[in-house]
Amino acid sequence: MPIDSLLSSGIVGTAGAPAAPGTAPGPSAGGFGELLGQLIEGVEGSTTQANTAIDAMVNKTGDVHDAMIALQRSELALQLAVQVRNKLVQAYQDVMRMPI
Repeated sequence: MPIDSLLSSGIVGTAGAPAAPGTAPGPSAGGFGELLGQLIEGVEGSTTQANTAIDAMVNKTGDVHDAMIALQRSELALQLAVQVRNKLVQAYQDVMRMPI
């Protein structure tokens, strides 16, 4: 699943709306670093939401289903961030192995 679709679906939070697929980014569009920052902020935000939902469940003010959904979203966001990191490390290693 592309990062743009995860960002627009609400699994990972964004600071702004992603560009439409197939369009070139404009001058106001953020770069790759900004996208990574949004991904990390989204992971942190989903973790905070999961913790809040668990606290509400423990205090019997929240629903178990809401806590489980928040936990699954948080886990999915973290898995996405880890896979992006793995791909970046692999790409870096591939570039470093290239002959000059």
